[in-house]
Amino acid sequence: MAYWQELSPDLWQTVPVWIMVWIFGAIWGSFLNVCIYRIQAELSVAWPGSHCFACKKPIAWYDNLPIVSWFILRGKCRNCGEPFSIRYAIIEAVTGGLFLALWIGYGPSWQMLAYWLMAFGLLLGTGIDLDDFWIPDRVTWGGILIGIPLSGLVPQLHNADTWQQGLQASALGAALGFGLLWLVGFLGKLAFKKDAMGFGDVKLLGAIGAFLGAPAILFVVFASAFLGSIVGVTLIALGKNELGGRIPFGPYLAAAALLWLFGGDHVLDVYLNFILGPGELI
Repeated sequence: MAYWQELSPDLWQTVPVWIMVWIFGAIWGSFLNVCIYRIQAELSVAWPGSHCFACKKPIAWYDNLPIVSWFILRGKCRNCGEPFSIRYAIIEAVTGGLFLALWIGYGPSWQMLAYWLMAFGLLLGTGIDLDDFWIPDRVTWGGILIGIPLSGLVPQLHNADTWQQGLQASALGAALGFGLLWLVGFLGKLAFKKDAMGFGDVKLLGAIGAFLGAPAILFVVFASAFLGSIVGVTLIALGKNELGGRIPFGPYLAAAALLWLFGGDHVLDVYLNFILGPGELI
């Protein structure tokens, strides 16, 4: 279950360390940009090195610094002048900020490293789902296949004391997440005579359950639906119909999963106490 640790005067909670962690996260955000683009194009994420996709010229290391290089080059390739989207810098900044937030919240630990890995996968799936309406199996099935054994190695992911309890909690979370969203999709197809839920979303919730366990699934489902409805209503109000009614659900699942890490369990407790009344929860 998620928690937000009290700040302490320890070395890891100093501003210079925070800056280094943010830079480290931004570097991974730069690699995340590569993954989002190349996985969609079915290209290797390792070879060739960073290059302009317009002129094919390699990008020098000093032109490949996270965030900074985009502003120095004014968002253009030094060789051919091809514009680079501001999204590259935004993803780098967001990844750095998320890594830092997890560092501050959980401290340097195996648990935090596991959440870094999960966050990277969620951002990767979000980027591709927003672009192309699909989530790669390396994020979904990969998240399940990594999350379950990782929970045995780091049972603290599920507030467990032993590796057996960690594995059990992770497997239950994966099964519940996968099964619940599959059921929603199945019933939606019966009711509307068309696919109401992409199978990538089903697998993604299974992967989230593998990392966060069954207690997080209820929160993730309701929080993602709430976030999605807000965005959907806003788009309708603004007359934005470019998607033709199609809204990728994966980004909202990812956002809700990240919210869980920063106190979502407390929000869920407050909500259930409001619905059931105080004293009803065990």
